[in-house]
Amino acid sequence: MTTAHVVDLDLSGKTALVTGGGSGIGRACAERLAAAGAKVVVVDLQAGPDTIVTDLSDLDAIGALPAGVDVLVNNAGLQVVSPLHEFPDERFSLIQKVMVEAPYRLVKHVLPHMYERGWGRIINISSVHGLIASPYKSAYVTAKHGLEGLSKVTALEGAPHGVTSNCICPAFVRTPLVDKQIADQAQIHGISESEVVEKIMLDRAAIKRLIEPAEVAELLAYLCTPPAALITGSSITIDGGWTAH
Repeated sequence: MTTAHVVDLDLSGKTALVTGGGSGIGRACAERLAAAGAKVVVVDLQAGPDTIVTDLSDLDAIGALPAGVDVLVNNAGLQVVSPLHEFPDERFSLIQKVMVEAPYRLVKHVLPHMYERGWGRIINISSVHGLIASPYKSAYVTAKHGLEGLSKVTALEGAPHGVTSNCICPAFVRTPLVDKQIADQAQIHGISESEVVEKIMLDRAAIKRLIEPAEVAELLAYLCTPPAALITGSSITIDGGWTAH
């Protein structure tokens, strides 16, 4: 697909913070916000250019991150694929910390600045699994459902202060996280990796291809524009028709 920006967005003078911004969806979002003129703070577990290296499972470390943020993108996440009765407890807890508690702490951290300025955009990168479930992903599905709830409460409280909060709910996006899932699913189901993409990942999608990170980033950009000011508390799917069933 073309990487040309189709959404007219000017974030000059604003600061954006993107978690998990070192690769995949997060990197695409960080690059798109920077192209719109924002000063972008990237938070990631791995070191990179202009990256604040932070382990978001260390909840106390979140207080040291910048609070003067106008656009918050809660994107960081991880996936473990395992039957529920065999699911490792410590991994379940880790996923809740990184994908629910850390976003809560970050929202709480940046809201005072947004309230003071009378404008803010909180965009949570959720998933179709924030709306529906799949087997073998108990921790991820639980966390994404929790993120959806947090986003809606944030929307209700932020509305009088010019702050919107929304979830973007993609199906499978072409990222390193998905690449790892392909291998895990192949092992669990005893099929080839190509069959995982065709028979599991794209089975319910009407449009049979993986989503590109830039497509998610462009939807995020729209949610920061003036015409999107009344979109809040929403869960917007970009899933090739997956949830239309």
